[in-house]
Amino acid sequence: MATMADVARRAGVSIATVSHVLNRTRPVLPVTRQAVLDAIDELGYTPNTLARSLVTSRTRSIGLAVSAISNPYFTEILQGVEAGALEHGYGLLIADPHDDPGHERKAVRLLHERRVDGMIIAPSAAPDALLRYLGQHDVPTVFLDRLVDAAAGSGFHYDQVCSENTAPMASLVTHLAERGHRRIGLVAGLPGLSTTAERITGYRHGLARAGLPYDERLVAHGDSRTEAAEEATHRLLSLGAPPGALVTADNAMTVGALRALRDRGLSVPGDLALCCFDDFSWADLFTPRLTVIAQPSKEIGATAVRLLLERLASPHLERRTVRLPSAFVHRTSCGCPEGVSHTGSPGTGIPRKGPES
Repeated sequence: MATMADVARRAGVSIATVSHVLNRTRPVLPVTRQAVLDAIDELGYTPNTLARSLVTSRTRSIGLAVSAISNPYFTEILQGVEAGALEHGYGLLIADPHDDPGHERKAVRLLHERRVDGMIIAPSAAPDALLRYLGQHDVPTVFLDRLVDAAAGSGFHYDQVCSENTAPMASLVTHLAERGHRRIGLVAGLPGLSTTAERITGYRHGLARAGLPYDERLVAHGDSRTEAAEEATHRLLSLGAPPGALVTADNAMTVGALRALRDRGLSVPGDLALCCFDDFSWADLFTPRLTVIAQPSKEIGATAVRLLLERLASPHLERRTVRLPSAFVHRTSCGCPEGVSHTGSPGTGIPRKGPES
């Protein structure tokens, strides 16, 4: 089995230089770095990660705790995290906390026991136990997608990254209002999540901008799950004066809402206009195609890795919260005909339908 000394001899450099190339601990001239990499490839050298971790107290691994990994949104975040980790020579250990605070703490503890250098976590709606554990063990951590209130724990020093939520949700509501809708329902996410709170705020802002009153009966929580969203949609449609338009607050709940509409024999947008928060790969394959807010999910994952590695390199950096812009993707489920573009100000240049009775 080839050793680091063998690689150094083949590349014509010192063992220290090989170490710097492998560990990225000091800049190395590109031609020298390539000579080392070529020698590694020719000799089939495999670094002894365990031995190196004993010397450096680093395992070059990142723990990722994200619920509902099967959700396309989180799958794309995972791809962004994995690509960012691989680019910097880090491995990835993954756990699913199932959006359960008790399970969340166990999952994070197991990752920590495997000596990951730091963690990237999409926290649950009740992260108090998680924050206590991370604080007790001083675990470098980045929260993604769902923000944690800095007041939730003393000495809060975690970095965070998410997309914009409030203004994009308001733009969906405003767009539907400009189409003539006066009763706009919302299938909201799990109470306690920052994404849920911010999207409800955006919904209310959109109503206010359109001069429409807020009616709490038009908001039903789908708890960020398909089945619960299906039930929530049925509740909204069973009102004495049901909504004529609906906004769903994530892609899993969009599926639930569509199931409820199908069960009732209702068409989109003929019987009910629909706009959704979250894009997904088959959103434009539906008939009609879904008008959505698209989040930069892969960029969120890659940014989380960057923030974590910067934190590992400089533990005393000021705490940072990064928000990335979301995009309005205009299709036809909102009731607009094919070929009509969204120009940035919701409803601009878009023909209205008659007001609802």
